[in-house]
Amino acid sequence: MCRTTHTFDESADLITLAQTPIAVVCAGVKSILDVGATLERLETLGVAVVGYRTRRFPGFYLTDGGFDLDWSLESPEQVADVLAARDGLAVHIGGLIVANPLPVDEQLDPELHDRTLTDGLARLERDGITGKAVTPYLLSHFHSATEGASLAVNVRIILRNADLAARIAVASAARTTAVAA
Repeated sequence: MCRTTHTFDESADLITLAQTPIAVVCAGVKSILDVGATLERLETLGVAVVGYRTRRFPGFYLTDGGFDLDWSLESPEQVADVLAARDGLAVHIGGLIVANPLPVDEQLDPELHDRTLTDGLARLERDGITGKAVTPYLLSHFHSATEGASLAVNVRIILRNADLAARIAVASAARTTAVAA
């Protein structure tokens, strides 16, 4: 699998995640970012990352982003338990990333992804695109080069993440209600 390692482009949200006691359900970071660098920064900043029913970090469009995870949780209730334990600590604890990969049969075709990413990175260099313009440029390239397949995958990601986040919220509320009773 092709992986971005030379752009040093990582998510700008990392500092906020480190400072906010929140749970973020996501399908990993966009594969157009430097996934390894992002995971290292999360660790450095003290942001916990767990896989939801996986020990591999997803690559947004791809089920497997190429990196192992130390922790996996199997249910919304387990995520709620981790959040409650975090909130019960008397020290500042930041965010929790719940990495929720797409099933293999719902991901973007990995070969199409890798070809599109490689071509997009070459076009970036050719066109002199840098800084904040990189992500929109590459996302537009993905949309056109995959003939909309990347958008369809993105919609599935949003729906699956919203569903899991809602189930975690319900489990957290039930846990809080049970503790208060």
